[in-house]
Amino acid sequence: MAILPFLLVVLAVAFYFTTAEERLRIIRAVPPLFRRASHAAAQRVPKRDAFDDALGARTRWAIVAPALAIVTVAVFIGEASGDGAVGDPATLVAWGANFGPRTTNGEWWRLVTGTFVHSGMFALLVNMAVLVQLGLVLERLVGHLTFALVYIASGVAGSLATLYPHRVAVITDASAAAAGLYGLFLASLVWTFIRRGELTIPLGALKKLAPVAAVFALVQLAGGNESSGAVVVGFLTGAVCGCVLTTEVADRKPRAARLAATAGAVLTIAAASGVPLRGVTDVRPELERVVALEQRTVPAYEAAVEQFKLGRMKPEALAKLIERTIVPEVQAVRARLNNIGGVPPEHQALVADATEYLRLRDESWRLRAQALQKHNMLLLREADRKEQAALHAFERVRPSSTP
Repeated sequence: MAILPFLLVVLAVAFYFTTAEERLRIIRAVPPLFRRASHAAAQRVPKRDAFDDALGARTRWAIVAPALAIVTVAVFIGEASGDGAVGDPATLVAWGANFGPRTTNGEWWRLVTGTFVHSGMFALLVNMAVLVQLGLVLERLVGHLTFALVYIASGVAGSLATLYPHRVAVITDASAAAAGLYGLFLASLVWTFIRRGELTIPLGALKKLAPVAAVFALVQLAGGNESSGAVVVGFLTGAVCGCVLTTEVADRKPRAARLAATAGAVLTIAAASGVPLRGVTDVRPELERVVALEQRTVPAYEAAVEQFKLGRMKPEALAKLIERTIVPEVQAVRARLNNIGGVPPEHQALVADATEYLRLRDESWRLRAQALQKHNMLLLREADRKEQAALHAFERVRPSSTP
């Protein structure tokens, strides 16, 4: 109905700028145009109806696609209604996002659940548009189990592909899984054209799917290298699975034996791909301990210094505080940091800075204790120098120590 005012304006302009004879010719030409359009539409409808009827005969209702969409939307509503902000890494991880240090230390189910977690409304809408629009056709064409297998397999493949170069990134959304559906659809389209039948996908169906596909492609191209790599892997996974599973899709659903073999192959490849990723360490808790150490020990020492200035504490007491309380705490944190393994490349520089800070801080506290015991100003100056070097390294650690 929104186009009606535009048409009225066009007709008014045409009426104003044409002669009576030209208007008569236009009026006489309109009925034949309508008849041709009606005839063309009548020719297209039976083919489209035949395709719909054949889909309905094969699989009456699409069940998996709507169910996946409902679960995904429900998860997003849960994210939005919680205490944390949507898109906050802690919120995303709590709802099952793929996070290397958690995923690779026993929580491999995050490769699947991360597909249902989204960090923003726009990505959710685009992916759900693909899932619902394409899924309602594709699921009835290939069957419930094939559709579910390819969707999950593509999502897992995309998650693994992103996890390799970004081991401490929080990985979310169904873009790779949605791309896998397009790969499956392309394979099905090719096979139905090779082996023509009632389920050969008509041009009308392709035209209806094209706008959402175009939006999806544009969004992925604008999404950056991290997301586009996962989408490409997801698409290829769907296409390869489709080439194997849909060879007879024009005549029947994929055979159960072939479906089981494909599922086994997908599981084996995913497990093998995850082996090099095992044991990625989240070093942030250890870095937070380093920061907390500095924030705890310095005020304690400064409070003791104030007591010393008031004459309530001797230098030897300050030295004992350092030796019996502060130095053991530094050594404990240092030992923990030295014992961690599986540090991802993204955090190796931070760990090196934290290690350097703890080494220098340990030396500065020891020198300060000796200076207080011996009343030696040279040792005190050396302690100050070591402390400044330690704090310089500390400043490189502190901004990145928390999520």
